[in-house]
Amino acid sequence: MKSKKAWLPTDLPLVIDLETKTILKSLPSAHAALAELKGIASSIPSQNILIDTLGMQEAKDSSAIENIITTHDDLYRSSMQTESSRSLQAKEVQNYIAALKKGFDSVKKSEWLTVKTILQIQEVLENNQAGFRKLPGTALKSTSTGETIYTPPQDYQEIVRLMSNLEKFINDRSLSDLDPLIKMAIIHFQFESIHPFYDGNGRTGRIINILYLITEKLLNLPVLYLSTYIIRNKVEYYKHLQQVREKNAWEEWILYMIRAVEVTSRETIELIQGIKELMTDYKHKLRDNYKFYSHDLLNNLFRHPYTKIEFIVRDLGVTRLTASNYLNKLANDGLLRKEKLGTGYYFVNEPLFALLSAR
Repeated sequence: MKSKKAWLPTDLPLVIDLETKTILKSLPSAHAALAELKGIASSIPSQNILIDTLGMQEAKDSSAIENIITTHDDLYRSSMQTESSRSLQAKEVQNYIAALKKGFDSVKKSEWLTVKTILQIQEVLENNQAGFRKLPGTALKSTSTGETIYTPPQDYQEIVRLMSNLEKFINDRSLSDLDPLIKMAIIHFQFESIHPFYDGNGRTGRIINILYLITEKLLNLPVLYLSTYIIRNKVEYYKHLQQVREKNAWEEWILYMIRAVEVTSRETIELIQGIKELMTDYKHKLRDNYKFYSHDLLNNLFRHPYTKIEFIVRDLGVTRLTASNYLNKLANDGLLRKEKLGTGYYFVNEPLFALLSAR
């Protein structure tokens, strides 16, 4: 009796009909939520506030999927520490933030999501230049049983070829007229199945999701992060990925990803609205009570849930003494909480921290 041939990814586009009635019915509400998110994100005056605060949240959650666990407090404190004094987990998350920004800068300039950009993302993420896998032996195993669930392509040239095909599918719209959300689900599945790197495939794949939506003009900023949804539905995520390989169960996988986009969009809309309300409240308090109020100061306090004198000096162009006076005055009046860090201090925007860490 012949053994069943192992499944391996094939070239895109797929030659099956993926626009089922159920999938098509799920798309309008997801697109509506995404469009609303795009609109509210553009209403925040300083884009860096969302890129930094939400990017840090995504970095934390995406890393947690790979069992790289850190707390919000450790993460925010690590942004103020030297490289040598950060925890290993915080370093990993900081690398993720840097990789995300690297990818965003690239697609913003070129409007293409290329293999070169994907390689750069993984290089920053893993802090090495290993590139695509060249040695055989990679297999995806069950964390509970140790059993091999899936063996991705092992040959280096085949990995390069499949990634080149994926790049064409991402960027050449003439290859497929599928809805972008369906394409995003296919792209994510294909990348995770090629599994081109020794490490960092999951996190790189989740960065690709957001960058693809930006190239499709569905978003202007990297603010839709699916990792929180995946954490809450982790078993289903891996189950649906594997069932495409074993049973060709594309509909269930695509519906999972469309649902992730809709739910995450609506949750992110609520979060951004919360940030906007807090900013308005702080703006009135600062403007009405402090002669040193400025938009740059407000933006600093919301770009950095934990800030310090050096950040104020850099962002406002003031002296250390002036920056220290600003922060100490706000801490004395209860708008910030002052904490010791090594030989210095940092200052916490407590309502913002509570909003972000509650998500």
